[in-house]
Amino acid sequence: MNEQQDDEQSSDSKITLSGAVSMGTGVMIGAGVFALMGQVAGTAGKWFPLAFLAAAAVAALTSYSYVKLSNTYPSAGGIGTFLNKAYGVGPIAATFTMAMWASMILNESLVARTFGTYFTKMIGVDSNTLLVAGLGVALLIGSFAINAAGNSAVNSVENVMAVVKIGGLVVFAVACLWVADFPTTESGAVDSPTIDSLIAAVGIGLLAYKGFTTITNTGGDIEEPNKNVGRAIVISIAIVTVVYIAVALAVRGNLGLGEIAGARDFALAQAAQPVFGSVGFKVVAGLAVIATVTSVMASMYSTSRMLKMMSDMDEVPEVTIGRRLPFGNPSLVVTTAVAIVLTVAFDLSRIAALGAFAYLALDMVIHYGHLRHLRHETGAKPAPLIAAIGVDAIVFTGFFIYRIRTDWVVIAAFAAFAVLVAGGETIYMRRYSDADGSMDDHEEAMS
Repeated sequence: MNEQQDDEQSSDSKITLSGAVSMGTGVMIGAGVFALMGQVAGTAGKWFPLAFLAAAAVAALTSYSYVKLSNTYPSAGGIGTFLNKAYGVGPIAATFTMAMWASMILNESLVARTFGTYFTKMIGVDSNTLLVAGLGVALLIGSFAINAAGNSAVNSVENVMAVVKIGGLVVFAVACLWVADFPTTESGAVDSPTIDSLIAAVGIGLLAYKGFTTITNTGGDIEEPNKNVGRAIVISIAIVTVVYIAVALAVRGNLGLGEIAGARDFALAQAAQPVFGSVGFKVVAGLAVIATVTSVMASMYSTSRMLKMMSDMDEVPEVTIGRRLPFGNPSLVVTTAVAIVLTVAFDLSRIAALGAFAYLALDMVIHYGHLRHLRHETGAKPAPLIAAIGVDAIVFTGFFIYRIRTDWVVIAAFAAFAVLVAGGETIYMRRYSDADGSMDDHEEAMS
């Protein structure tokens, strides 16, 4: 009953176009850029600013599908709603809704490890795998406690810090570009990347833009959604692209590629040192710490809500772990536990790669379902949908080839996850599905 009242109250206050743009840019320009800049640079070499530009183009192309879907099916269920509308409430929708949940968990783990890396740099302690992972786990546990306590101040803090994060990055970029001399490449750097490594860099860069889907999830609450959802996405992607390219050029302008490769987990702080000295290094590291803390706190809430929605939809078994705890809820406990395991088990590069694979696979399934089943309802033209599927497939294939060549462990982990989730969901959902795989009795849960 309380959730229903909350939904009714939220529908009374419409989000303006500027508010939607602020929300989109606030989600995209955040902890991700601190985590991903060095990863993209380490993969694309001297072309990494262009990799962010290419990722922006892919995000802009794929956003067309989300705009059309959110205009037609405005719902708090967001992507979960789109999947169920396209494929019916059954194993396919459940599998890829789980993939979405996994990609959100991977993002939390990515940000948690980034927190650990930058925190050690801020306090002047040598980074090592154990310490970075331990600090990341500490952040996750702290975020769990705050979310479990229902701290209403978290949202207010996040709104304030969005301004601080974006403003800090803009000042950093302008100052670094002002004195940039674009050092020559040192030996041992990634000077001549291959085609597959360039494509892989675009795949990683996409993670920095995928926050635009937050806008589509609130399509029903935006003023004139048929106009403003699309406008907000286009404007947000444009703003974020300018900031990312400026930051990328600032990093490239003050560090040689060898230096970037050596500091790929904290490249932004390293780039500030030639301009601002050790104080600038610590200030940027501190900005990253703030960004990662607020990002994990906000992400953990939405990710645990996603798992609860899946449980309510009978897409996963009812979550009971943690039910006897004095605070928190089972979905929050499971979300935190999985994030901790991933933070300990994988480094930044592997977490980013797994997140990119999950996101690209989910993206293709959404576009195909839209093209095959929903296009006539949404009014979408087939050409952009086909193009989005094709571009996603190219990026996925190039990324796959690159990882096979450089790190087969990521491929093995992704394959194991795909088999376990798809197989497990298929077996579990059979007890609820009709013969054709649909679950009409559960459609109302997504409305």
